[in-house]
Amino acid sequence: MIRRTKIVATLGPASSDPKVLERMINAGVDVVRINFSHGTREEHIEHAELARSLARAAGQTVGVLADLQGPIRKKSGWITKNCRMM
Repeated sequence: MIRRTKIVATLGPASSDPKVLERMINAGVDVVRINFSHGTREEHIEHAELARSLARAAGQTVGVLADLQGPIRKKSGWITKNCRMM
């Protein structure tokens, strides 16, 4: 039977360890997600290269999902009695 569900794993402090990531890939991870809201450009490149090299060594194909931060709406100041937030 063909598996139609994809397993997406977010790379974070614990899952970026090569041994942990290797176990995740061997367990069936299809895509690793890198949150671009945290970390540096160099760290993101390092994580993507690590995932690709470990997947290649395991004979697997693993995608890399770059999760970009969307627009943020921030409000500042005091809310007065007759003010409506939209």
